[in-house]
Amino acid sequence: MIKFENVEKLGENVEKKSQYTNALNFIKLSANARTPYKATSGAAGMDLYACLDKNITINPGDLVKVPCGIAIEIPDGYGAFIFARSGLGIKYGITLSNGVGVVDSDYRGEVCVGLCNVGKEAYIVRDGERIAQMVILKVENFAPCEVRTLSDTERGEGGFGSTGK
Repeated sequence: MIKFENVEKLGENVEKKSQYTNALNFIKLSANARTPYKATSGAAGMDLYACLDKNITINPGDLVKVPCGIAIEIPDGYGAFIFARSGLGIKYGITLSNGVGVVDSDYRGEVCVGLCNVGKEAYIVRDGERIAQMVILKVENFAPCEVRTLSDTERGEGGFGSTGK
């Protein structure tokens, strides 16, 4: 990660600059795009915002791609992981269509969020609405090594439900 030499790199619209320890370079691809933002100093993720010319209605069972209006530059050895916002899921049944989104360090296109409606009523996504949260995590590179056997564990081959309900 890039350590701050000048915290002003975060831009004018980030109010609590002291809560950040590293810089995430990004560009706005649209005039109405919003800066990813941590709501509190203890927040693990930065909120991502819908960047829309018009509202998107997500009917029950629908899958949609919502643009965020930003492109990001993730340092090598890291990835951006997109998670659902708990309030949207619990209150309205709006979750991520792919479980967890992954943005690789070599991707430079627009960050978009796949949403689905598992609720019973249509939901309207509006411009500037917080739609997901992004967490930057270290990613280790492992070389796949085919072997003849794997080490034994207490669990062994026990799969779904093997340790309880």
